[in-house]
Amino acid sequence: MPAVLPRAQQRVSRRRLPLFAAALVCLLSGLWGGLVLLGLPVPTLLPMAAADHGPLMALGFLGTVISLERAVALGRRWAFAAPALAGSGGLALLVSQPPVVGRLLLCAASIVLVVVYVVVHRIQPALHLRVMAAGAVCWYVATVLWLAGWSLPRLVPWIAGFLVLTIIGERLELARVAMLTGRSVREFLLGASLFGAGLVLSTTTAVTGSAGVRLAGAGMVAFALWGAVHDVARRTVRVPGVTRFMAVCLLSGYLWLFVGGVIWVVAGDLGSTVAVYDAALHTVFLGFVMSMIFGHAPVIVPAVLRVRLPFHRWFYVHVALLHASLLVRVVLGDAAGIDVWSRIGGVGTELAILVFLAASLTSVRISRRQTVLA
Repeated sequence: MPAVLPRAQQRVSRRRLPLFAAALVCLLSGLWGGLVLLGLPVPTLLPMAAADHGPLMALGFLGTVISLERAVALGRRWAFAAPALAGSGGLALLVSQPPVVGRLLLCAASIVLVVVYVVVHRIQPALHLRVMAAGAVCWYVATVLWLAGWSLPRLVPWIAGFLVLTIIGERLELARVAMLTGRSVREFLLGASLFGAGLVLSTTTAVTGSAGVRLAGAGMVAFALWGAVHDVARRTVRVPGVTRFMAVCLLSGYLWLFVGGVIWVVAGDLGSTVAVYDAALHTVFLGFVMSMIFGHAPVIVPAVLRVRLPFHRWFYVHVALLHASLLVRVVLGDAAGIDVWSRIGGVGTELAILVFLAASLTSVRISRRQTVLA
């Protein structure tokens, strides 16, 4: 029996590999498009990799990974339609299909993901599931507006809503295990109300839209403060090994969410200048979201792909590189207006993601080699 079980698990993971591969293609294409947007002299292999850099990273890559994780957790075959549609939508954007094809596929993926959350909530009702479901609804709204012809900068609040609410919902689930008080729940709901109201207002006129962005920013600040106080990472950061590593990533992510929220509150109009737009996006999508991805990877990868991802101390390299590069990009590039530092910081953050992928792959291979030798 022990010899049969690993083969069964391996067959399951192989069925998921094409979905993960599609997500990886979206990620690498989005990173390449980012280099083009930075103005670096790299060939434009796929024109849409630069034009759709944001959706490829947020919806093609993270949308596929998040919906794949949810499908695995639910354990029903139809739920895997969400990551399949998300990955296909990202690939459709790349191969220069009519733009509507990729957008429709991404929209369909969001609908399936919403249904997944509804089914899970009927099985076990919980606040954190409602929060994550709201994130999936944000994904849906973003793609509907995109299909209606809205420009990508106007979709930023809703795409951010998808990722912020999904991640905050997951952290709320763990905080709930740590026995949240009634006051802490009310504080969380205040932040969620501010954030949600801000997203809705951001779709209206220019004046109320700016007010909506500020309100959403205030919600992010509230989320960051709530996480810094109530997240279990505050306590687990004292535990050595992978537990401390995850906590460092989570707490660093909350710091960047706070900074991003402040920028949104102060700026109002995210597209007022290139520097404001760059800082407002990347503090949230790189500083907060990618830091959280780094921190959750040791748990998510084994659950989704059925492979061990043992922690190694050199995991801190890509974490340090991400935060140092983003700091350079925001402070010296965006705030000080020095283009060369903006490019250096941008390349550094992309390199951090590639190092993360290489470190994860190396850890998996080392684990498999040790298993064979044992």
